[in-house]
Amino acid sequence: MTERLLEIFDLNKHFGGIVATDNVNLAVQQGTIHAIIGPNGAGKTTLIAQLSGQIGSDSGDIRFAGRSIVKDSMAYRARQGLARSFQITSVVMPMTLLENVMLAVQGNRGHSFRFWSPVSQDSAMREAAMASLAEVGLQDRAGRIAANVSHGEQRQLEVAMALAMKPRMLLLDEPMAGMGKEEGAMMVDILNRLRGEMTILLVEHDMDAVFSLADQLSVLVNGHIIATDTVENIRANDEVQEAYLGEGHA
Repeated sequence: MTERLLEIFDLNKHFGGIVATDNVNLAVQQGTIHAIIGPNGAGKTTLIAQLSGQIGSDSGDIRFAGRSIVKDSMAYRARQGLARSFQITSVVMPMTLLENVMLAVQGNRGHSFRFWSPVSQDSAMREAAMASLAEVGLQDRAGRIAANVSHGEQRQLEVAMALAMKPRMLLLDEPMAGMGKEEGAMMVDILNRLRGEMTILLVEHDMDAVFSLADQLSVLVNGHIIATDTVENIRANDEVQEAYLGEGHA
């Protein structure tokens, strides 16, 4: 049986009187792509933020690789291999794609950003950064300034920066948001190529992408997971149809 890399137990987060996550229980198997879908305001982004450590939880537990991390900082969780791709660091628009990924490599190795100039000459870091760019198909654009590439390529760059952190698990919050059809298809291809190399927890509104990528699918409604199953079974689930898919989001 596949090992559970991430386990969530009775996780809660309230913002005043608003319930963002409500006793969430979830297990993500190692090496799989597990997607979370739900209507706007269901609590998906809050859940990802809780898992990454960006925000704290009111109660409940998060276990990563068998160890509770619910009280650990975002930086510590990233060092343990749990990375939120678009929250690790912002793309620095005046810098090249290669320089952006080198910053992520630098951070993963514990170097101080104050010494960026000498580090930029480090051939090992350049090679590591180029390898991450190659994983997302951007190796030929490494010298381009980030501000001068397309939105889709900036999203690919953010994934490359996450991969440079050498994660065991990626938390992806709507990686295809704002992309056109061709760019979205390219991102789906990237994530499919990463399948098995690492575990991915994916929040995404593009249902075609979700259905083509997910090994397991969970449905979050009003902060609570109402179903977790295979894509085929979720699509046939009457409760899911009523709560989400039947609202024109499919």
